[in-house]
Amino acid sequence: MLKSKLHRVSVTHSELEYEGSCAIDVSLLEASNIKEYEQISIYNITNGQRFSTYAIQAEKNSGIISINGAAAHKADPGDKLIIATFANYNEIELENYQPLLVYVDGQNKITLTKNSIAIQAA
Repeated sequence: MLKSKLHRVSVTHSELEYEGSCAIDVSLLEASNIKEYEQISIYNITNGQRFSTYAIQAEKNSGIISINGAAAHKADPGDKLIIATFANYNEIELENYQPLLVYVDGQNKITLTKNSIAIQAA
């Protein structure tokens, strides 16, 4: 099940000569309950690339989203991403299950958090 999602974050850095991972502003990690070294799935809205890596901390309130190592070939500064985590839940846990969805502005500052994707009425 989807555990958490950072929706439409902007890549600020793409660092090929780095060990690997994705550095994410600590304020975004905290808001989305993504733990450092947790596996993350990344969906690049700009170019369609999909890949997985793990999260590391970037400076709090910096807005940093840095794609590092080999994954730097899959995202450039300015690209828009969805970053998602998933978890296993038993039937009892699913009774109260809600994903944590975090939305940001163009500078990766949080604008909204919610627990469901609301369908807009036409």
